[in-house]
Amino acid sequence: MNRRHCATAAITLVCALALLTSTGQAMAAPVPEPSPSPSASASAGSPPRYSNADLEKVREQIDTLYRKAGAATDAYNLAEEQTKKQSGEIVKLAKAIVDGQARIAALKDQAGAQAREQYRNGGLPPGAQLALSNDPKLFLDGLNQVRQSQQASKSLLTDLTQTQQDLETYTQDASTNWEKLETIRVKQAKAKKKINAQIKAAEKLESQLEKKERDRLRQLERDAADRAQTAWLSSGPVKDVSGEASEGGAAAVAFATAQIGKPYVWGAEGPGSYDCSGLTSQAWLAAKRTIPRTSQEQWRLLPRIDIQDMRPGDLIIYHADASHVGMYVGGGSIVHAPRPGRNVTLAGAGSMKILGVVRPDK
Repeated sequence: MNRRHCATAAITLVCALALLTSTGQAMAAPVPEPSPSPSASASAGSPPRYSNADLEKVREQIDTLYRKAGAATDAYNLAEEQTKKQSGEIVKLAKAIVDGQARIAALKDQAGAQAREQYRNGGLPPGAQLALSNDPKLFLDGLNQVRQSQQASKSLLTDLTQTQQDLETYTQDASTNWEKLETIRVKQAKAKKKINAQIKAAEKLESQLEKKERDRLRQLERDAADRAQTAWLSSGPVKDVSGEASEGGAAAVAFATAQIGKPYVWGAEGPGSYDCSGLTSQAWLAAKRTIPRTSQEQWRLLPRIDIQDMRPGDLIIYHADASHVGMYVGGGSIVHAPRPGRNVTLAGAGSMKILGVVRPDK
């Protein structure tokens, strides 16, 4: 019995050792490399570690994705503004159609009343009744009434015709505006889809990093911004920037800086969150001046100024496609809503590629 127990125990031990050996080999299998490639120093069985060069590539990819999302956000916001405008036009036209229909009904009632009056006079037109009168006084009174009746009938017919034409025009315009509205809604849907895709792609890239790697990524972002800001501050024209804010500019700056710490949300105009142009447009609205909603429209429609003439409250437009905007607050800084995952903050005015400067209250 003891020999049998010993043999059984030995077999069990050998099986256990074999199982442990096979498990260790499985755990030591290499982890598939994500894109971009991690450094070769990644330890077995742990998340891959990125070199600074790898993280710089990730930073550039994320920055590109968010910039594309920013451009798509501008397209969405513009479509949103156009939708509001077209909806307002349709409401006005609908009211005009209702008013026109009521006007036509009233004119038809008036025409019916004239027809009934003629019927009560024996079916004779006013001219025939006048010719049968033997009383000179009645004849002269009747002549004046005939003229007034003719003028009234002519005016009634003109009003009825014009009102019917107006009603047809209103109906056609309403139909055209409805078609425009549907076209804009399609653009909105496409822009929204593109925004979500770009943001998700950027978030996926960042989510593949360890916390330490994300911290290093943020540091690389700050380093890149600092380098750009230093180069901008050392440029010739910028050294002469010393303009003082106008009354409206000071009010806009006060509003914008009061939003620091609130999250970026694309398409948002406050009060709890903002996108870049939502912040600048609402800041100037607080200063009692309405400006275009999007950074691209702000660049296209607002007066442009030379950078050396810049003063607090002016808007700095960024990137070749005018897809980002910040408000200059003085001292070489802007307040802006950077991108998804970030909050409204102060930053160096030269930390991004400047396209130009516009002044809402010029």
